[in-house]
Amino acid sequence: MPEVRALDWTIVAAFLAALAASAWSMRRHAGSVSGFLSANRLAGRYLLTVSYNMAQVGVITLVWYFQLGYDVGFTQYWWGYLEGPALILLAATGWVIYRFRETRAMTLAQFFEMRYSRRFRVFSGMVAFVSGILNYAIFPGVTARFFIAMLGLPDQFTVLGAAVPTFPAMMAGLLAFAVFMVFAGGMLAVLVTDFFQGVFCFATFVTLCWWVLLRFPWLELEQTMTMLPAGKSMLNPLGLQDEQNFNVVYWLISAFTLFYACRAWQGDQGYNSAARDAHEARMGQLLNGWRYRTLMLVTVLVPLAVRAFLTHPEHAAASAGLQEMIAAQPTDALKAEMRVPLALGVMLPTGLLGLVVAAMLGAAISTDEAYLHSWSSIFVQDVVLPFRRRPMSPRAQLLLLKSAVLGVALFAFLFSLHWQPGEYIAMYGALTGSIFVAGGGAAIIGGLYTRWGTTAGAWAAMVAGIGISVPGLVVLNAPTAWVDALGAPEPPVPVAVAGAFNWVRANVTGMELSFVAMMASCIGYVGASLAGGVRRFELDRMLHRGKWRVEGDAALDEAPTGLMEKIGFDRQYRGWDRFVAYLTLSWPLAFTLLFAVATPWLLWRKSGGHEVTDLQWSAWWQAWSWFILAASTVVVVWFTVGGIRDYARLRRDLRTFRADAADDGSVRER
Repeated sequence: MPEVRALDWTIVAAFLAALAASAWSMRRHAGSVSGFLSANRLAGRYLLTVSYNMAQVGVITLVWYFQLGYDVGFTQYWWGYLEGPALILLAATGWVIYRFRETRAMTLAQFFEMRYSRRFRVFSGMVAFVSGILNYAIFPGVTARFFIAMLGLPDQFTVLGAAVPTFPAMMAGLLAFAVFMVFAGGMLAVLVTDFFQGVFCFATFVTLCWWVLLRFPWLELEQTMTMLPAGKSMLNPLGLQDEQNFNVVYWLISAFTLFYACRAWQGDQGYNSAARDAHEARMGQLLNGWRYRTLMLVTVLVPLAVRAFLTHPEHAAASAGLQEMIAAQPTDALKAEMRVPLALGVMLPTGLLGLVVAAMLGAAISTDEAYLHSWSSIFVQDVVLPFRRRPMSPRAQLLLLKSAVLGVALFAFLFSLHWQPGEYIAMYGALTGSIFVAGGGAAIIGGLYTRWGTTAGAWAAMVAGIGISVPGLVVLNAPTAWVDALGAPEPPVPVAVAGAFNWVRANVTGMELSFVAMMASCIGYVGASLAGGVRRFELDRMLHRGKWRVEGDAALDEAPTGLMEKIGFDRQYRGWDRFVAYLTLSWPLAFTLLFAVATPWLLWRKSGGHEVTDLQWSAWWQAWSWFILAASTVVVVWFTVGGIRDYARLRRDLRTFRADAADDGSVRER
């Protein structure tokens, strides 16, 4: 059983106290709607990058990456290079985020009203809200189970003589802390606390990676990976013939989604409008890629160490109790979910366990506060307020926003209390997200980059995405009683319907269905937009360009002259910015070229019977791991220094900032 000592609890308590203090320090600066929703648009690039990264790295995200790493090991990184072209395009051009920041919209649906119509804003806001809370509603449960397993907590404890179940108490405690953080300072508190959590969390992750590589000899890890049967390789990316979930198709869809759904997912929408200006937003997007390239190394090394601890003969005696705890989980999905946290509680030494628990708490709280802030903001700004004929007072609007935060937290608590995982978390997340993202991606790209996109096209895209995602979500997450009934000799529905239901469950993943929904939405947007004849929308006005410019350098509106400007390096890239951009882009470019050249060569060798051996792949991944870990150490220092500079600048600017009461997310006639 896990043993948490006084030193570990002290680290955790000090970390939580520091977070609460940093959130409370923002309370007097978040008295305006713009402060609560968009941090008064004062965030610099490093503050944005570290905070946004932390908002995306929740415990639930780590859990599904741990599942991925445990199943396919290092092969995920090779096929992950398929995302390289998308990452390069996103980073160089500021794809979507630059133009979105130019609109000065606080939420995505506000942009939809500017570009399409108020009715579409309300509808898309409702869809985003429902999609978002269904996606988020399992977070508290997954997070609570993670910490109960990692800390070895009992099923219940006693308070004043009454037995209290641990699971709901843990969920309530974590959600209450996140609600306090949002109440304290809105998006300003989210931004600042996510930054400090990000610095601490990523430094701890780097430390944990060093511990894994020093604690488990590479030969031991290699022997563990080579125990798997053919077709389920953790080393050879061409050896995944029998992998059903995280295969090549998964990564192809992931690469497309990275480009298609950029900023469509609104779980952290406050970051979309928090940048000081459009260029800072683009630089934040550029720097964001370093998280994927370096700091997520922990998601393969930790599950690999867990697999070695569970399966290598060297650890047979030490892992016997852990094997029993994992086997006691009622479903295969829960076994996959609980495996790593149970193992970490047993494996980690005192001190490091406290650091990891605190870092995981930071990951949980950062995502909770970002999602609570986002979904409550979307509900108020894009569902409730458009129905009002007169604007609300800032005080009333802030009160409504905070009430919505509490409502989202309550729904997530109740949903998680009764939900049982039926598939991998990554698949559930992809499908629930696509309820909105499938249609939203087409509407965003068409709205920001075309003059011919129409309101009819946006409606068609959204309806198509919903029409595929919702039935798919029901089928893949149907209760066990439904599955048993439809598999009976005489199902309660026509045999053809029952057969289709069971075929989809057996052969299609949530990731694949989400891709189908995106394709249908694209077809719907283009077809419906062009069906009514080509109409030209005034993009410059919406983007505040030309005679409508409200900030920045008007010379930027001039047509690009050179090759570098045409691919996205405009005149705002000067000196250090240009150097950082080249350095940042050289990484995915180098590995994309490696992938493009090496993959055909590997296939050619395999066809000739001279396939690269697992031992050769092991040597490559060993060198790769040390290289990535060294780079991660540098990135942590670099981003920490830059983020502290941006934080000091934020505090200085807040002292003189005066909010505009009219800047409340409403679309007014111009």
